Amino acid sequence: MEKTLRAIGNSLGLIIERPILDLLNIDKDTVLEVKTDGEALIIRPVRNKRRSRLQQATERMMDQNDETLRKLAK
Repeated sequence: MEKTLRAIGNSLGLIIERPILDLLNIDKDTVLEVKTDGEALIIRPVRNKRRSRLQQATERMMDQNDETLRKLAK
């Protein structure tokens, strides 16, 4: 399958068709790892326990420091 990139604002995007998204169980909220081997672009969903632990720790930190983070955001 050959694809071309499309302009999205000042960036370029790749449209992934629904059958491929369904096959890989990817939706708009799926975190994707993007890397290269120097010749190819490799895109894969992040689905390991490490991501889950990191996400839980981040949510816990944000909950514990909500007020401070909101002040810093202003």
